Amino acid sequence: MADWYSELLERFGPAAHPERPVAKERPAGASDELVAALGKLSEALEVVEEARGLLYTFHRRSGTADRILQDAVQAFHDAGEPETARQVADLLVGRDVIPGFWTFQIVEGYDTQYWQPFQAVEAAVRERLGDGTAHIYEAEMKHGEQQPGQG
Repeated sequence: MADWYSELLERFGPAAHPERPVAKERPAGASDELVAALGKLSEALEVVEEARGLLYTFHRRSGTADRILQDAVQAFHDAGEPETARQVADLLVGRDVIPGFWTFQIVEGYDTQYWQPFQAVEAAVRERLGDGTAHIYEAEMKHGEQQPGQG
């Protein structure tokens, strides 16, 4: 019986690919520290993008809850409980998620106040210091990790 390593190597191939060039070249004269700083700024933007996605999830889930709530109000009405239906509707249907705001306003505020400026700053810095090239740090990390003997 062949050992597990040989079987898996045969099945999936190696992780190392020393024949591949770096996917993206760093700008001439860019230091390791500059490439790392650009990578950190890009990483921060990725977290902002993830947070934005969570806000959209919050927006969608709150909207779904509101539609189900309205189904519940109708179900109370259909079950012969019109007063309960009215009371539930009066207390919950159309309620702000925070005072003065529905979720679409929260998402829009995040987009204009934080996400758009963050994107613009990251792009401007990348253009000025990285020749506009995204993910230089990651491209170099990929190249380094795919060299023989890594790990």
